[in-house]
Amino acid sequence: MGRQPFGLASPAAWLRGDGHDVTLADVSCSPMPRPAVEAADLIAFFLPMHTATKLVVRLIGRVRTVNPRAHIAAYGLYAPLNERLLRGAGVSTILGGEFEPALRDLARNLSAKFPTIALERQLFLVPDRRGLPPLGAYAQLVVPDGTRRVGYTEASRGCKHLCRHCPVVPVYRGLFRIVQPEVVLEDIRRQVAAGAEHITFGDPDFFNGPGHAVPIVEALHREWPWLSYDVTIKVEHLLKHRVLLATLRDTGCAFVTTAVESFEDEVLARLQKGHTFADFREALALTREIGLPLAPTFIPFTPWTTRASYLQFLRTLVDLDLATQVGPIQLAIRLLIPEGSLLLELPEIRSMIGLFDPKALTYPWRNPDRSMDALCVAIQNLIKRAEKRRTSRSALFRQIWDVAEAGEFPDRPMADRATIPYLTEPWYC
Repeated sequence: MGRQPFGLASPAAWLRGDGHDVTLADVSCSPMPRPAVEAADLIAFFLPMHTATKLVVRLIGRVRTVNPRAHIAAYGLYAPLNERLLRGAGVSTILGGEFEPALRDLARNLSAKFPTIALERQLFLVPDRRGLPPLGAYAQLVVPDGTRRVGYTEASRGCKHLCRHCPVVPVYRGLFRIVQPEVVLEDIRRQVAAGAEHITFGDPDFFNGPGHAVPIVEALHREWPWLSYDVTIKVEHLLKHRVLLATLRDTGCAFVTTAVESFEDEVLARLQKGHTFADFREALALTREIGLPLAPTFIPFTPWTTRASYLQFLRTLVDLDLATQVGPIQLAIRLLIPEGSLLLELPEIRSMIGLFDPKALTYPWRNPDRSMDALCVAIQNLIKRAEKRRTSRSALFRQIWDVAEAGEFPDRPMADRATIPYLTEPWYC
């Protein structure tokens, strides 16, 4: 995710508090600590995302070679979704949901058995981040006058909503669990002491419980009035809790990420997103009116994407002055259908997917118009090349426009770069 992981630091506090010797290793940005692996009785992999899970599947074999006797566990959102694959790779314990108590109990007794998913409420401990790479090794916030060092915390897990494509839903099934405010604030306090100038809240939806979330950012602003932060909020919640948006702005919110996914109402209905294109336009106008930057994310390539709908997607981004405000990767993301996805409930999805691909960790699908699959690959490759060449966002958008054969480019000014704050490594899958 490009953030110092709460999901390593939180269970570390439980394990160290129970007297265990714990080594933390974020192998996304640091090497595998071979001496610690050789000595370990228990090795637990944190799987918060799709890409992390693909990396871990490859890493397990290396770990087994170094230490064949260790008990291997996998925990986090993507662990129960990929239970069959992980067990086949040699993972003995799979933990999803609220995993900290089970990890502590597993360390006490490696032969103990636990439910794959636990959703009981718990009293969190302050995450123990000792041993993780410094904050400077992770994503930075880009602002008009430079960059800011970013910390990361979570005020809640799970989600009240049941969007069909979301990996949170098969685990939490409409539930969400809060992290106690004093724990969240102390976690922030320690990261500020370590140099954080901005905090990302990793909650799936910060307004699942606004009565919990808003007092936290108000307390944050009282203690650190210079500290900025960002949150993720559904379009539906931006409209429902519109009276709270000014509070976010006034307490230092640099931007709000919102998963729009599509401008097509039919696609939004299939994904069960809970909003329409008109709702998004209203939320965008509302946030712009009060001066709260909105950072929408998308899944532009789905089984229902046509050449015409993708071209309309690009045109709408220009019409809404979003072409350079959206991270370029958002123009090339392809729908993932992991194990357990509620998309599998749709007969039309079941009729078009192939057998589960254990390497890609998804059910493969093809667009009825094969040229759309080729266009997705072409745009992804274009974005990769542009990142290496540091192509401006406006120039890259025009290149994508041309590759998509969208016709004459609209005659209107477009900023070369984002005019709202953004993170150097966007969180998308």
